[in-house]
This record gives sequence, C-alpha cells and structure tokens, in this order.
Amino acid sequence: MTELDPGAPAPDSLCLFRLSAIGDTTHVLPIIRTVQRYWPNTAITWVVGRTESELVGDLPGVIYRVLDKKAGIRRCRNELREAEAGCIHDVILQMQASLRASLIATGLRGRRRIGFDRARAINGQWLFTSERIAPGRREHVLDGFFGFLEQAGLRRRELRWDIPLPPDAVAFAQRELPAGAPLLALSPCSSQRFRNFRDWPAERFAEVADYAASLGFRVVVTGGPSMRERSYAAAITSAASVPVIDLVGRTRLKELAAVLARCAGLVGPDSGPAHVASALDVPVIGLFATSNPARTGPYRHRDYVVDRYPDAVRRFLGREPEQLRWGTRVRHPDAMDLISVDEVRAKLDRLAGRSG
Repeated sequence: MTELDPGAPAPDSLCLFRLSAIGDTTHVLPIIRTVQRYWPNTAITWVVGRTESELVGDLPGVIYRVLDKKAGIRRCRNELREAEAGCIHDVILQMQASLRASLIATGLRGRRRIGFDRARAINGQWLFTSERIAPGRREHVLDGFFGFLEQAGLRRRELRWDIPLPPDAVAFAQRELPAGAPLLALSPCSSQRFRNFRDWPAERFAEVADYAASLGFRVVVTGGPSMRERSYAAAITSAASVPVIDLVGRTRLKELAAVLARCAGLVGPDSGPAHVASALDVPVIGLFATSNPARTGPYRHRDYVVDRYPDAVRRFLGREPEQLRWGTRVRHPDAMDLISVDEVRAKLDRLAGRSG
C-alpha cells in the first residue's frame, strides 16, 4: 500500500462533512489523524453538528463549522455559506448520505466533491457529488470512511483517535468515581431512534452488575437526561443487589468520555457511548442482535462483542445474513432477548483477566 497516489498530490485544503451521529463522528477522528500525519500541510475543515462538536470539536489544527441541525436545512446551508464565503476547497469529503445533509452541503464550494459509491449513496446523494468512493466490501463504517481518503489520493491509515479530555472533565471523573477497584460502565440505552429495538432488559443489566461486583468491579451506569434513560437507570439500580453509581443525566459529553476513560470496560448496545469507549481503547462488551457488529461494532474491540445478529436475522427475517443488504437492521422488539446473561458473564470473565 503506497503512501500517496503519484497522480494526486496533497491538497492545500480538505473539508470533511459529517454532522452526526456521535458514534459516526468518532469514526472520523482516524481520518483526520491520517491526514494530519501524511498530508501535514493540508488545511482541514470539519462541518459537524453542534451536539457532536461538544465531544470532537477541539482537535488541534482543525477549523470547525458547527451547525445546529435543529435550525433547519435552509438556515444551516446559509450559515455554512456565510462562514465559508470566498473559500473553495480542493477536496470535499461528503461523508453523510441523508438528503438533509446533501442539501446543507451545497453551502460548500470545492473543486472535487467525493461521495459514497452508488450503492451507499442513498437519498440521491450521488446527485450532489462529482466523484464516488470504491464500492463497499461489506466493511465496517470506519473502513468505508477511509475509502474517501483513498479516492482523494491518500492510501495510508493512522488508527489513532486521541479524544482530548479537558482538565475540568477529568476532575469531574476523579470526583465522582472511586479510586482503587476497577470500574465497569453500563450504558444501557441507545438513541431514541432505536428505542425498543436495541433495549436489553433492565433486569439483565442488574444481573450483570451483580456478577461484575463478584469479580471485583465497581459498577457505574451512564446515560443522558431523558426520562427513558433515567427510568432505565432506576430499574437497574433497584434490581441490583450491589451498590451502583448512577451518573445518568449528570454528564456532558466530555465528562462522559473522562468517566469512560477511567473504566476497565463497558457493557451496552450499539450506541454513541460504546463507540466513544472504544475510541478511548476501553474494551466494549457490545450487545448486538439488531445490527451487524461487523459493520457498526466497537471498532477496536469487536472480539468482546456478544453477537446474536445472525440468529435474529434467521428468526425474525427468515433469511441468512449473507442474503441481506449490508447494514440491514432487525427491527423487532424481541431480538435483544436472544442475548443471554451467561454470554455477557463469559465476556466479563475475560475482561476481569485482562484487568487483573
């Protein structure tokens, strides 16, 4: 694998367009780190969502265009156009395929505008780009993102995340978490969009908490401020027979990252916190039945995943995984019940051995 395509010199400016979501924006970090290492003189701009910028919006050497997606397409596009007035990027990596994202991205100007291959350029994204990445090979989302750099001419990879943790966030984690015993994070809830499909029963999380305590872990539950997440945390803490540290609704994204950085592992479904933990090199015991971990699993720790996706596909879709379009989800409320507590216990045994 060569460092650079001889026909594609390093561009003077490169713009990455990826607004959301939290997990996917963590996948952008190695793309930026790769450019910074191998194209050190290239100016980097990142168009990112306001919420996600709270986590990834402070990388040194990156110019940010932060948009509030709730403001609507027209306002976001106009704000982007105003912020980028007079700027023409050599390369735009249009790494989001929703129609909303494509329309907002018209506020950017560039000589080359790279989008997904035709199979992944859903919602007509191919109409808004001038080039496409190579067709996917049933690959992880992060590997697909590297396809944008390859199309731009950079064929190296720097698998480095390095999420900055500010002192106040580190101080929060030190203040809220006990010292001494290894910590295990439970992150039970995925986004509201996937509620009921990625939810693993609260009583099973409570059993995991009890077993983790028997292995010497202190357990902390994390999550956002929504009523659903608060109710889930309350159900877990009340059902567990051991004390559980409840930080649900009490952390900003940087504080959550600092908390996870103190943990020996995390247990949870496919979600933003799981990808943040993996980016921090914290082993993630991923609970996967509704989505394929080969595509969206915790990139650095897929060997810790409990994978019941093939069983869910067979039972609820009546097909074999190989027969489905890559990325197909199983949207059935009983799919996550296929994951047993014993399977998670086995992964915890391995984690305990790693943690000493």
